[in-house]
Amino acid sequence: MPKPTVAKQTYVPPLLDLFRQYGYDGVSLSKIARATGLGKASLYHHFPGGKDDMVETVLTTLDQWLQETSLDALEGEGDALARLTRMGDRISTAYSHGEKPCMLAALMLGSAKDVFQPQVKGMLERWMGAIAAVLTAGGMEGTMAQARSEEALVAIQGALVMARALDDAAVFERTMQRLPEQLCR
Repeated sequence: MPKPTVAKQTYVPPLLDLFRQYGYDGVSLSKIARATGLGKASLYHHFPGGKDDMVETVLTTLDQWLQETSLDALEGEGDALARLTRMGDRISTAYSHGEKPCMLAALMLGSAKDVFQPQVKGMLERWMGAIAAVLTAGGMEGTMAQARSEEALVAIQGALVMARALDDAAVFERTMQRLPEQLCR
């Protein structure tokens, strides 16, 4: 994915918040205009492809975020537990300790799924592969490491959903604190 231009990058935070909160189908151009401060003509100047272009820009930023937040933490120094703990800490911070919903999950609802599923799948597969590589390097058998990496993302995503549904971010924080040790067992 090409890196978004500086002008586009300016609008990523409000777009990310909108798509996280309302999903693709729930975000209208009027909501986007209010959140970004841009009129319709300016929106199309920065994002000629409309809402799909906006989501592509957000996904490019999220892909970069995934690299910096999770994958770099997993590739760093330390044993498997230390690297997984570092990843968990960074993920927790990135999701405001369970206060923010997952953009990737929001994009898998409604009409956006058919359009953006390949990018989301690729990001999740890279993340699982990185977790599995850490577990394998730590001595875990490959098939078990793959299964645990899948369980890790299910736990993270499930904890985000539960935190929102229960209006209790501590659910997410507890999950993130327990996860590294659970994965290494």
